[in-house]
Amino acid sequence: MTRPMLQTAIRPAAAGDCTSLAALSIEVWTGTYLRNGVSGHFADYVLSRYTPAHFAEALDNPAERLLVSQNRDGIDGYIRLAHGRPSPAGGASCTEIATLYVQPRHHGHGTGLRLLQAGLQLCRSNGWDAPWLTSNSDNARAISFYLRNGFEQAGQTHFSIGQANYPNTVLQYRA
Repeated sequence: MTRPMLQTAIRPAAAGDCTSLAALSIEVWTGTYLRNGVSGHFADYVLSRYTPAHFAEALDNPAERLLVSQNRDGIDGYIRLAHGRPSPAGGASCTEIATLYVQPRHHGHGTGLRLLQAGLQLCRSNGWDAPWLTSNSDNARAISFYLRNGFEQAGQTHFSIGQANYPNTVLQYRA
């Protein structure tokens, strides 16, 4: 039995979206990275990082843009772009796709691709560089998605939480 596809619209995030963005981020982050249980270490990180205030600050920052995928029931994904952030792999780009999250139940319906395409168009219309991003090196599904959609591997870096470091792949969009 196939699931009915929800109609979605890509639009700029608004102040009233901050709680939804926080909840969606916690859902995606914990589901993606916490496979064997939730420790206090990670719970403290995710609950302090993904807050409505965190998103309100991003919306107030002229160097950041957030676009959301809105269906009839609410937000099912978003992309966050940040200009003025040099790539850890070097290169000329100073535009980062800081986040591209889609609720897992909406994977495979084109939501991520529509958000990515809208984000790339936003970079072009703002005169920003072709973006770079990082992905957890163990997240083969995400890396494959970006490679299929115009990105190439540009290097390696680490994501740090406290004293722990996690390898991340740096990907650069081929403009």
